[in-house]
Amino acid sequence: MHLRRFLATVLAVGSIVLATACGGDDLNSNATDNSTSPTPSSSADMGSVSISGQSFGEAALVAAMYDQLLTAAGYTTDVKLVDSRDGYMPTFPKSIDIVPEYVGGIVNFLNAAKNGDNAQPFTAGDGQQLADQGKALLDAQGLTLLDLSEATDTNAFFVTQDYSDSNGVTKLSDLQGVSVTLAAAPDCEGRLDCEGGLSDQYGIDVTKVLPLGYASDQTYKSVIDGESELGETSTTDGTLAAQGLVVLDDDKQIQPAQNLVPAVSSAFLAQHPDVADILNPLMAALTTDKLTELNARISVDREKPEDVATSFLQEAGLL
Repeated sequence: MHLRRFLATVLAVGSIVLATACGGDDLNSNATDNSTSPTPSSSADMGSVSISGQSFGEAALVAAMYDQLLTAAGYTTDVKLVDSRDGYMPTFPKSIDIVPEYVGGIVNFLNAAKNGDNAQPFTAGDGQQLADQGKALLDAQGLTLLDLSEATDTNAFFVTQDYSDSNGVTKLSDLQGVSVTLAAAPDCEGRLDCEGGLSDQYGIDVTKVLPLGYASDQTYKSVIDGESELGETSTTDGTLAAQGLVVLDDDKQIQPAQNLVPAVSSAFLAQHPDVADILNPLMAALTTDKLTELNARISVDREKPEDVATSFLQEAGLL
């Protein structure tokens, strides 16, 4: 995701951003602690594990799943979520062991960090090809990707249904040459899977980016109220129709494959190889449809991500 990502009855039906922080190297300031977990089923003391990630609803959900599985296996977990990938990457893997990631997001972040913001992004057709293309960058960073999930979630951009109907806009290329204000994540500007791609690949005149959050209540409200024409969310956002919002088709396919995947410190994994056996079955159990359903339980039904995580893990026989 992000190279990515649920509302008007449902304005409160937003992503469950438990806290936001766009900190640099210090994840302990302006961070969310989501380390609540069920009672461990294992009495073994496996040591400590630090988990970080982004603080939008879906990432918080998957982080809670990691937390609960690792706690049940005997690890002492510390979970801190921040506002964007920029918040944890400066200290990953130096002081962070595991992050719930998206394959296209992590490899293209490393690509841009090494080769500049205008580096040609990796856009392989499937997630494994993308992971293979980015392996040298991952190795240099000291990171290992575990098994990729079938579940995928890419950035998506939405307008109101009224705007779509009135202007005949159903796909992003319909906005070529049109001036819009974009409500999006704080790190959207310039990114090739966000404002940069909308401007350069689609020829959309993005006159302003409002850093209101990825799939946040503020982003939905900005578009619904007409402050912005275009908003950023994810393809697994199941709340849009209830708010009179509609995703525009990414007909030029600027979004890379975004399979969910655990990104792990290679050094930590060498010391704790059992972590792969703990997290890989979760990746096998998740599907895009199931992920969308779980996201809706959080954003529409207002369930806590920890509770939704526990329910799914028990249902899947993982906890």
